[in-house]
Amino acid sequence: MANKLLSAFNVSQHTTNLVFGNFSYVMFLGFLGILYIANAHFAERSVRRIQLLQKEIRELKWEYTSIKSETMYKSMQSQIDETLEPVGLDLENKGPKVIVVK
Repeated sequence: MANKLLSAFNVSQHTTNLVFGNFSYVMFLGFLGILYIANAHFAERSVRRIQLLQKEIRELKWEYTSIKSETMYKSMQSQIDETLEPVGLDLENKGPKVIVVK
């Protein structure tokens, strides 16, 4: 049966013995190929995750800058005066009090 199959594909007995004689080497090469493909998939997934995290970092930086500028604006003396006016508190611009030690 095998001889009929070999004759159908026109493969010599020497070639068949060579392939099956080095079958462990062929299997090793197949295993290396599978490892190569798995490593490529892992690397691509890692790159996608890194890009996603970089995008998130950019958005958080923008949010931080926005909140920081808003806080700086609200902490100005004029804005504090406007905020406290409806409550009834008044910050007079008299300047600091000087304490004299005798």
